Amino acid sequence: MKKVLSVLFTGLILMSCNAAHNTKVKEKIAKEYGNGDNKKKVVVKTTSAIKKENTPIAETKPAKTVKPLLEKDDSETLIATSKVNVSKNTVEDYINLYSGAAMQSMRTYGIPASIKLAQGILESGSGNGTLCRTANNHFGIKCKEEWTGETVSHTDDAPNECFRKYTTAIESYNDHSEFLANRVYYKNLFTLDKKDYTAWAKGLKKAGYATDPRYPQKLISIIERYKLYEYDQKVLGSDYQFVANKTEEVVATNYGAQAQTYTVQAGDTLYGICQKFNSSVDYIKQLNQLNTNTLSVGQIIKIQ
Repeated sequence: MKKVLSVLFTGLILMSCNAAHNTKVKEKIAKEYGNGDNKKKVVVKTTSAIKKENTPIAETKPAKTVKPLLEKDDSETLIATSKVNVSKNTVEDYINLYSGAAMQSMRTYGIPASIKLAQGILESGSGNGTLCRTANNHFGIKCKEEWTGETVSHTDDAPNECFRKYTTAIESYNDHSEFLANRVYYKNLFTLDKKDYTAWAKGLKKAGYATDPRYPQKLISIIERYKLYEYDQKVLGSDYQFVANKTEEVVATNYGAQAQTYTVQAGDTLYGICQKFNSSVDYIKQLNQLNTNTLSVGQIIKIQ
């Protein structure tokens, strides 16, 4: 009995202590926050919110510019019967397609393959010009009085001029050869050395093939940049040698041999001369103590 009373007494004491503790806690809460509607509103900031608030805003970067497939230096604008912007790859593809036809024409008619290809590239816009695409006309040949085939109108020197229309590109290549070989205007071309593409380019302009005063320079530039003279070499074989102009005395006896000196002609470039004699610009400049690439007509430079 005594044990029971002892347990009850102990329980009453504990309950009294808990009640007192709870009362103190409530008083503390009431003192700090108030009661009912007077409670302070506590804003709890989450970790992510704090992080966002303290993180500086990064500057917006512009989208990365996509690099073009071809650099600016790898393209050019060809202006003849059309104005066409072409890539280096397009020109090289054209050369690969028609170099065989150009070399065959050289064997049959004596027209340098380099001239044939350069005219095709320039006049047709490497196959992309309007006249070439609509009429397979690769050389900008107009109808003339003897033409009895199909025609197409195209604006060149004047509006809606009559141009020849061909079924295939090879037909255009063959007709170009016949056009030069059988017209009196171009007979003097065939007295020129087949190795002298410079003379042929100038001869075409003199004979009236094109009205553009820079026509020879355009052809020569294309020939030298794309090394079209190599196709002349393939046709002529061991008989091939570079000839700068008809009156020049050539020391070289075959391709690859080099003359001692060279007289600069109108339209020559240092790069072109180096290509003629299988040399380099740096070597020729050093050999002649040149500070620039500029040359003067009549200037004599050392080649070896």
